[in-house]
Amino acid sequence: MTTAPIRDMPPPETLAVDRLAVIGDDDMQALCEAADAAIIDGGGFGWIKPPGRAALEQYFRGVVMVPERELFVGRMDGTIYGAAQLVRPPRNNEAQAFGATIALNFVAPYARGHGLARLILRRVEDRARALGYQVLNLDVRDTQDAAIALYEAAGFLRWGTHPAYARAEGRTVAGHFYYKLLQGH
Repeated sequence: MTTAPIRDMPPPETLAVDRLAVIGDDDMQALCEAADAAIIDGGGFGWIKPPGRAALEQYFRGVVMVPERELFVGRMDGTIYGAAQLVRPPRNNEAQAFGATIALNFVAPYARGHGLARLILRRVEDRARALGYQVLNLDVRDTQDAAIALYEAAGFLRWGTHPAYARAEGRTVAGHFYYKLLQGH
């Protein structure tokens, strides 16, 4: 028995990144589908298996309610295929108030290779700069080769590795920590 090869998506006509404060029904559907696909592919944002639609919806609705988080979504031809969060430090953390964090950055595997991940990363960086942050931090599992290549190509510097960062597929996985200076500090 032969199976048809999985075909890549056609090249998108438009790429865009939006910051969402409210998630409409169509956007939620696309966001959850992209998240499920990224999780199944080992996308590295905490879940090992998709938690189900209700849990994802609750999670994303919660994200837009947290004052220190901003949700950025990447679109191709108007449909969401990826996302990232800009996380600001809590107000009581004056010592680290000059830095922000990129968290839960993903693009659905069937939508990769069109530049959407680079565009999402650039927009989050631009927003962090506009808010006056001087440093942008992130962490990533060692198994995320494409993400590591993306971050390093974008000028993020690895400052450390945690050898027991996560558990995935029954094994302990290392994690890498990165930073990027956005402006003079």
